[in-house]
Amino acid sequence: MFQYEVKKLLVNYKTLEEFKQFKEYGVQELSMLEDLQENMIENDSESPFYGIYYGDKLVARMSLYQIEAAYDQYFDPPQDYLELWKLEVLPHYQTKGLGRALVEFAKTFNLPIKTNGRQQSGSFWEKMGFEAVTYNKDRDRGQNPYVWYPSGVSEQRLA
Repeated sequence: MFQYEVKKLLVNYKTLEEFKQFKEYGVQELSMLEDLQENMIENDSESPFYGIYYGDKLVARMSLYQIEAAYDQYFDPPQDYLELWKLEVLPHYQTKGLGRALVEFAKTFNLPIKTNGRQQSGSFWEKMGFEAVTYNKDRDRGQNPYVWYPSGVSEQRLA
């Protein structure tokens, strides 16, 4: 059985080195390296990054950003929500439930969650309880948003 725990990642040079491992696996479009460099404050406690280690190796990661209700164009009633970005599991560790563990961890904040599904990832998000939103070309700008609604929350209807 694969044992794991989701941990908040510190924004420091050790984490930067760990993120470089992901980029070397060719998943550059999901690399958080640029985000980390922009947020480089030694051991920043407000890190948006979360990960799962296998031993001392970072094998799965995501970033979670809290968006203020004033900018909510997805949920009814409008409220603060989480934007889940750059969910990635190293190839050798895929199909072990690590992506699911990260998503389930994000749900524990009990805020609505929005993510932009990559091509052909819709079935993963649907298995996680997310729904595709009604596409709005002005709001979504070619992205493929999926959302998770906690109890009492529904899709915001834009005029």
